[in-house]
Amino acid sequence: MVRAALTGGIATGKSHCLARFAALGVPTIDADLLARDAVAPGSPGLQAVAARFGPAVMRPDGTLDRPALGILVFADRTARAALEAIIHPEVRRRIREWFVALPPQTTLAIADIPLLFETGQEHDFDRVIVCACDPAEQLRRVIARDGLSEEAARQRLAAQWPIGEKVARAHHVIRTDGTFADTESQVRAIFETLNAER
Repeated sequence: MVRAALTGGIATGKSHCLARFAALGVPTIDADLLARDAVAPGSPGLQAVAARFGPAVMRPDGTLDRPALGILVFADRTARAALEAIIHPEVRRRIREWFVALPPQTTLAIADIPLLFETGQEHDFDRVIVCACDPAEQLRRVIARDGLSEEAARQRLAAQWPIGEKVARAHHVIRTDGTFADTESQVRAIFETLNAER
């Protein structure tokens, strides 16, 4: 089995590309969804976050106040590192277990890991696929998608490696500046290449 990681920057089209790979029959897993599960109500992860960051990041119903936590961690590198130390080990464990549990005849499986390079996980995979678009377009998408100010959007972008560095380390790159059809043709080409490599 080819174990591939899909990564990129915020708002570079990772979710769309992952969905296209899934539509081609590739088993996929999304680290962002696992990270949400890691701090679900009643979880040890949520208890750890509450203990570290205090009541300001908790809602009255006992769930995590994600916007409040986001404001904290994107403005403070130390706070962000503390949050990542709580969540990332659990996410990595679940991804490892998922790969092991796949049927033995699986030829290709893809994990979407936004912070792949930042967390040093690229060596855990046979191939790395990077979704990329022009940085100005990336900024525009973050502002439009998340309703952030330009300053807040730039903070989020600054918390990740520049997209050019990720592209330089990729085995395969999907440019998402063009049409959906352009993106999907790149996904299919990479799908065919990776299946041919096994």
